[in-house]
Amino acid sequence: MKKFTLAAAVLAVSAAVLTGCGSSNPAAETAPAPDDAAALSMTGAWAKAAEADGMTGAFGTLENSGDEDLTIVAASSPAASTVELHEVAMDDDGAMVMREIEGGFVVPAGSDYLLEPGASHLMLMGLTDGLLAGDTVTITLELADGSTLDVDAVAKDFAGGNESYGSGEGHDAESHGAGSHGTETHGTETHGTETHGAETHGTETHGTADH
Repeated sequence: MKKFTLAAAVLAVSAAVLTGCGSSNPAAETAPAPDDAAALSMTGAWAKAAEADGMTGAFGTLENSGDEDLTIVAASSPAASTVELHEVAMDDDGAMVMREIEGGFVVPAGSDYLLEPGASHLMLMGLTDGLLAGDTVTITLELADGSTLDVDAVAKDFAGGNESYGSGEGHDAESHGAGSHGTETHGTETHGTETHGAETHGTETHGTADH
């Protein structure tokens, strides 16, 4: 009887050990992946109305409710072939130009980051359709941890903020917004004794001909 009881005890302990080895921590397996986007939101999102195949800027206020800085590293939209993160800065000639921002948009912990004309903004390039005032465009923001946030921006007519692209951007100093190229002016041109005034695209003015 004692030998049987001892054998049973050994089997019970062995079974318990094997069961313990085969178990895992459910909490460790189901722990959610980090999601920085959960602390990010965007308010007052809007975009400039623009023509199809053109480009436009999108703006608003990025808000971080978390206790760590958040970095937006990329963006995309079904309404455009490319979306870039841009800033406006002074170039070597003293002109204000647009360019891709290095390091992305950093939204401070417990604070916000403003996207506005003439400053940091989202640049939608190669619009698939025209963007009319009142239309809504969806933009997906990607954070450094890979999480994403979808924002809806409402289009509206806006004529300001037509900065030029910096050299090396491949845009040939083309200003953004509704396909605008700004006003191009030619200098004074003289032919013999007849003098022409400044000639402007769209309106040509001639001075008094002096023969």
